[in-house]
Amino acid sequence: MKKLLSYSLIVLAASLASCSNNKSGSQPSESDANKSPGATTGNNAEHKAADNPNGNSSVKLEQVFADPTYQLTGVAISAKGRLFTNYPLWTPSIYKYALVEVLPGNKTQPFPDATMNSWKPGESGKNKWVCVQAVYIDDNDAMWVVDPAAPKLDKVYQQSNKLVKINLNTNKPERTYTFEGVTDEHSYINDVRVDTKRQYAYMTNSGTGGIIVIDLKTGKARQLLQNHYSVHSDKDFKFIIDGKEMMQEGQPVKFDSDGIALTPDGDWLYYKPLTDTKLYRIKTEFLRNDTIPAQKLKGYVEDLGKFAVTDGMTFDKKGNLYLGDPQNSAILQISPDLKMTTLVKDARLIWPDSYSVSKDGYLYVSCSQIQKTPEHNAGVNKRTSPYAIYRLKLP
Repeated sequence: MKKLLSYSLIVLAASLASCSNNKSGSQPSESDANKSPGATTGNNAEHKAADNPNGNSSVKLEQVFADPTYQLTGVAISAKGRLFTNYPLWTPSIYKYALVEVLPGNKTQPFPDATMNSWKPGESGKNKWVCVQAVYIDDNDAMWVVDPAAPKLDKVYQQSNKLVKINLNTNKPERTYTFEGVTDEHSYINDVRVDTKRQYAYMTNSGTGGIIVIDLKTGKARQLLQNHYSVHSDKDFKFIIDGKEMMQEGQPVKFDSDGIALTPDGDWLYYKPLTDTKLYRIKTEFLRNDTIPAQKLKGYVEDLGKFAVTDGMTFDKKGNLYLGDPQNSAILQISPDLKMTTLVKDARLIWPDSYSVSKDGYLYVSCSQIQKTPEHNAGVNKRTSPYAIYRLKLP
């Protein structure tokens, strides 16, 4: 593989600040393609998190939901304030529903109904939730549900992995997008972001590494960058959490492309593997252009340097990027000029997982406590507090 051209921080800051000025839909030029050839190494600049400039006590966590039994991962808040979370089918013996709406009094109800949450092994998974990983609500207040359909993080069940759009006015599915011929049985579609103006969706595949692009009008899906280093975890990175390297079955844990975020103008897609600190971005116009050869597409990936290990991430309307820091029980903010700030640090932030920004300016965060599960602790359950969803008012 070729060597990636390193970007200076000055160039990165300037280009990030000018995201909104980049026109979408234009064809990439040959000179653009030569600016960043695909490679195995890249920008190794380390970005350190500064303290909260508003005072470390000015941002407070408020618990909005807790589940003492079932492990949740995703969170989504609608424009009308409806709160949703999901439960992946990772441990069949401790599982009830895949997707729920959170009701007052810390109660839940299966969403969109109990039937869709009733899948059992041996049944078809085409029209039921099999193993929901993420839930997302777009700018038009439509819900998108990511079902990798891989119980126990094993193989995809009967090619039933899917992305489902739900109308929150009717509480009924509107369309289901499938991935036959796009992903294989070892893929694990992980998270999604939707460009409502251009009608495209972007997803990460954390099972084998890759970015999935879906034309929402035609339903055509393509998987890109599978062989590029940006979608794969650094094999030499040691993921130290709770004072030890995270392991599973005696081996270091490695998660590929996982976190994904779309800038407010839809011009840039940010993404990263989970188990290292590198952050990448690419112009969405290149991802949408199906005439660009795979080798040339790699050249458009921008390596932004080292930030933090994170699971999910999201942008606010001002162009600030929010990500978790499970190693330090913190939420971080990256400004448009790439300055990273610790927004809040709290012991309750045990594996901050997914994010959703509400219409009234709150950041909702789910905590899945993945590092506490028996799978990562030689069969011992280290969890001592409920799985939870918190929110904090954005500065």
